[in-house]
Amino acid sequence: MQELSSNGSAARAKAIYDYGHTAIFACTADPRFHMLLYVPPAAAEGRKVDLLVAVHGTGRTSAMEFRDGFAEFGLYNDCAILCPIFPMNARGDGARSGYKYILEGDIRYDEILISMVDEMAKKYDQDWSKFAMFGFSGGGHFTHRFTLLHPQKLWAASIGAPGSVTLLDTERNWWVGVKDIKEQFGISLDIPALQKVAVQMVVGAADLENWEIMHAPGSKYYMEGANDAGNSRPERLKSLAKSFEKAGITVSLTEVPGVSHDRMKVLDTVKAFLTRTLKEIRQK
Repeated sequence: MQELSSNGSAARAKAIYDYGHTAIFACTADPRFHMLLYVPPAAAEGRKVDLLVAVHGTGRTSAMEFRDGFAEFGLYNDCAILCPIFPMNARGDGARSGYKYILEGDIRYDEILISMVDEMAKKYDQDWSKFAMFGFSGGGHFTHRFTLLHPQKLWAASIGAPGSVTLLDTERNWWVGVKDIKEQFGISLDIPALQKVAVQMVVGAADLENWEIMHAPGSKYYMEGANDAGNSRPERLKSLAKSFEKAGITVSLTEVPGVSHDRMKVLDTVKAFLTRTLKEIRQK
């Protein structure tokens, strides 16, 4: 009876903390970083599901908002949601924006994210060798740069309102361009793979405040050309879209009317894109 009781308690705890709206997990590869998930009933029943990675902005609190905001989408589309948490001050220096640019000191945030996905794929017995990614604001920074580095990993990328963009410009160095991407990351730009990713770019049409996105000379991420893509988030996203399209990458660009820098008010547009893309993939 004791064994039965113990097994029953373990199963109940697993149902509460590992499935549905999960607890927060530390990343085994680097426990400074964390994640939380929504894991749909289909996965608990042993079926294969797809994966959406949703990346927070500078405040980090949107990690939980995105997990909860995409849960219904995940339920009805058999898709798990993984939300990484890249906290401020990861290196003890108070920095808040390192993850946006992928490389911060000895931290490679793209590799941390891939480690998280691999760890959770093993935990839930899933094949998440390819997944979708969405990010807004700081998460939009991360998402489009991750896409440039790892298009082979993605079946879709939804890039929401990044403050600064990395254009497919082979005449300028990272982060403004991609000239030295091989030297920075040991990864060559793979245009054919990028052309296979379903790409959405989304921003509020009224997202016009630029106090946070202009790079002043002497600031941490300032470099020549840092502000050349435009004076607002919509302008910069249009520049990014043109850069992608010039390279033969199809982009669905949406400016949501009447919306400012509000992450939750673009989610319906993102869900519609992801639902449509999943349907197309599953019909092949």
